[in-house]
Amino acid sequence: MDADISSQSIQGIATFEERARAIVSIEHVRTATATDIVAGVQPQLIVEPGTEQELAKILKLANEASLAVIPRGGGTKLSWGNPPRRADIVLSTARLGTVLEYAWSDLTVTLQAGCTVKQLREVLAQVGQRLALDSLWPSRATVGGILSTNDSGALRLRFGSLRDLVIGITIALPDGTLAKSGGKVVKNVAGYDLPKLVTGALGTLGVITQATFRLHPLPQESRTISCLAGNVREAQRLLLAIQNSKLAHSALQVRFVESMQPQIDVLFEATQAGLAAQVEQLKAILAPAAIIDPGPAVWNARQELYSAAMENEAPSALTKISVLPAQIAEAFETLIKITANRVRLNAVIQATGIGAVHLRAAPSVLGDTLSLLRIKFEAMGGSLVIAHHPQAAPQLDAWGNAGDALPLMRAVKQQFDPKSTLNPGRFVGGI
Repeated sequence: MDADISSQSIQGIATFEERARAIVSIEHVRTATATDIVAGVQPQLIVEPGTEQELAKILKLANEASLAVIPRGGGTKLSWGNPPRRADIVLSTARLGTVLEYAWSDLTVTLQAGCTVKQLREVLAQVGQRLALDSLWPSRATVGGILSTNDSGALRLRFGSLRDLVIGITIALPDGTLAKSGGKVVKNVAGYDLPKLVTGALGTLGVITQATFRLHPLPQESRTISCLAGNVREAQRLLLAIQNSKLAHSALQVRFVESMQPQIDVLFEATQAGLAAQVEQLKAILAPAAIIDPGPAVWNARQELYSAAMENEAPSALTKISVLPAQIAEAFETLIKITANRVRLNAVIQATGIGAVHLRAAPSVLGDTLSLLRIKFEAMGGSLVIAHHPQAAPQLDAWGNAGDALPLMRAVKQQFDPKSTLNPGRFVGGI
């Protein structure tokens, strides 16, 4: 335990631990270890409630004791965001993994926040349905975690982001009540669109305990077609040509790998006859570029960049960039110009203008590079969010400039979590 923790804080944690054990039983409260570190900050206790009601009681107990709470699902994205100002309690949803209601005929499913994406996929696939997103680390990532981080993927081009797919949600608030969107509620939260509000809020407003999603049928057939573009500007032209066509593609991305030519990947999902017609139209758009059929592995490119940054021992950083679709070429040219001869660079950018960029260099070089890149992207009207950087790199804000939205975001935080119990300091503007 850190030496600067006051005796009052130690007593507060000890009292909390005793009361928490009375709620969830002794075997579901344990001392945190080095494996539980959150963005470099060591928590004190791990608590695993078995029901939504238990979770709400634990959260209220921590709030009353002025203890900082870090919600955790599968733990795949705990390094995202800024380091917390404090991390007393990790509140785990590991025991909340049940599919509560599956209305397959209505294309909806309701499940607890600790259910993994893989588990959900397996349940839905039995009747030929899916939650149409391709999140990172699906075998470990939980529903609550992907909602808190708004982790969509290439499929958002056709099906929308998580904010478009989630249609109902229940969250535990720091005062111990459960707030539910729609229907009978335990606490009235009229005036807030809870599903959209908490999606991407990094667990700073409440702890997600369950969610309801709209579903889509699994495709009968799928096929990925790729081609090499001559240069970055040619890749931009082809992306826009595909987007402006009548093609019904499900995903579209461009990969920039070291010094190789940009590669464009297109995913089609349809019947066999429909696929054949779509591919022929695509060939006409891409001509005279050569067409290749690489298989579905290319859609793992985003996952590979994140994994390389977060699991490799070599100094590296992973950023999420966002620009207008028509600025993709300009964005990559900016990356090349700033990183040239100093930083090794790989990137995957979706046709929506959202991309993952993996940078490898000495920590001090990475710090300077990330700061300069953020200035350039914000000047373009875009953004650069740092998902991972070496601890040896200079301390960098993960989010960048929030602009005019920050006062409103702080007001919402004050309304939901006035004592800043949840993930203090981790979100935009130190929220």
